[in-house]
Amino acid sequence: MDGVIRFFQEGGLFMYPIGLVAAVGLAITLERMYVLSSALHSNRRDFERLLAALRAGRMQEVRDVTAAPRSGVGHMLAQALARLPTARARSDLERAMDEALLEVLPVVERRTGYLAALANVATLLGLLGTIIGLIAAFTAVANVDPAQKAALLSKSISIGMNTTAFGLMVAIPLVLLHTFLEGRTTAITESLEIAQLKLLNQLEQRQGTDNFPEARAPAGGAGSGRATVQPRDEYRPAGEVIEGSATRGANSAAA
Repeated sequence: MDGVIRFFQEGGLFMYPIGLVAAVGLAITLERMYVLSSALHSNRRDFERLLAALRAGRMQEVRDVTAAPRSGVGHMLAQALARLPTARARSDLERAMDEALLEVLPVVERRTGYLAALANVATLLGLLGTIIGLIAAFTAVANVDPAQKAALLSKSISIGMNTTAFGLMVAIPLVLLHTFLEGRTTAITESLEIAQLKLLNQLEQRQGTDNFPEARAPAGGAGSGRATVQPRDEYRPAGEVIEGSATRGANSAAA
């Protein structure tokens, strides 16, 4: 510990801003690790639960989980369910989930890029401290007794080298931590995209059953007690011509 303190004291004034950069980088790293770990756990938990519920047709459980979503996966599915009553095509649900994904990603990606910037700042501060130390050294030795020049020059160069060393000691771990956190962020982003596709496929398969607003009561059967499945032809973009429908209409008119 004494050696570390002495090393810090012999580095000059630029050791303090480099130390501040190290403290800020450590705080960002701890905060990002907590956020990313929580996001990874909550997304995996809700994805497994929601996918199983959709496959089993337990729509009340799906609505309960998405009523107050605590994960990006839950938020995406909640937006898709909100759009479902007015959706006419798969693309409508896909756009709703894309919007939700764009709202989730900034929470996952924010502040991670600061670590790379802080690593560069630490390196540059170390180099700046070295240059200023050398300038001060050569300026000082120009006006002192020749017997003291060697000692003064040696001390000034030592201060400059300590500053550079400390800057690199801070920058290298920050670069490694930035790479690690970027990898975790990419993994979460890819898992969200995979979850979006799987949930969307399951949601499309369930579309049209009596668990969804698209289910319709049979015509003339208000008291039958069970809804019928909405024809799949209705789940098309507006204005799309259904193949064969015009031909059938023409044949009916000719008859």
